[in-house]
Amino acid sequence: MLTRKQHELLVFLDERLSTTGVAPSFDEMKDALGLRSKSGIHRLISALEERGFIRRLPHRARALEILRRPGEAAEPAVAESRPPEPAVHGHFDPKVIRGDFSGHSLPSATVREAIDAVHLPLLGKIAAGTPIAALSDASNLIEVPAGLLGRGDHYALQVDGDSMIDAGILDGDTVLIRSCDMADSGAIVVALVDDHEATLKRLRRKGQSIALEPANPAYRTQVLPADRVKVQGRLVGLMRQY
Repeated sequence: MLTRKQHELLVFLDERLSTTGVAPSFDEMKDALGLRSKSGIHRLISALEERGFIRRLPHRARALEILRRPGEAAEPAVAESRPPEPAVHGHFDPKVIRGDFSGHSLPSATVREAIDAVHLPLLGKIAAGTPIAALSDASNLIEVPAGLLGRGDHYALQVDGDSMIDAGILDGDTVLIRSCDMADSGAIVVALVDDHEATLKRLRRKGQSIALEPANPAYRTQVLPADRVKVQGRLVGLMRQY
C-alpha cells in the first residue's frame, strides 16, 4: 500500500513520462505535490523504488522508469493519520504505519523505518582542513536516525580531513547539517568561502570579519571579511562507522 503522497507522485511521474517521455525535475515534483523541500521528494522516490513501482536508470540524469503503473497500486489510505488497528493474537501489520518529520510524512514502511529513520541527501565530502570545491551532488541518500535531527531541512556530508578532531569530528565521519544562512558565534558550520569553496569550521564573529576556527592546533584560523563567507548550514549531528 502506498501513502497518499507516494500515490500522487507516482501518478504525476506516469502522466509526465507518458506525455513528454522525460521525467520531471525535483523542483517540479516538489511544486506538484505542494512540498516545501526537495528532501521530501528524495524520500518519496526512494520509497517508490523500494516498493518496485519505479526504477532509477544509471548514468542518466533525471532518468526514471515506471515499473508498475498507478492503477496497479492499492488506493492510498484515506485516514493516513489514523492509529494502526489493534494487534490480533500478538501480531499486527505495519504497512500503513506513518511517521512525521519536519512537517512532511515519511514513506510508508516498516515500523522501524517510519519511526526511527529518515533518508537525507549525501552531498559529498566536506573539508575539515583546507577548503575544497563547493558541493552540489544530491544523487545519493543516506539513512539517518530521526532522533539525531530536529525541524527544518537537513543534508549530510562526509568529513575529509582532521582539522576538527578536538571537537570530536574525525576524518571519514558523516556530519548531519541543518540548512540555514545564519549561525551564532561559536557554532560549527558549513561555510562557503568566495562562493566556491566549502569547509567545516567553528564560526566566530569579529566585528566586520568572520573567523573560521579549526579544532586542531596544527591548523591556522582563517579570518575573512564577512562578505566573503556565507553560512550554508549548522552541525546538528554526527555518525561514525568503525
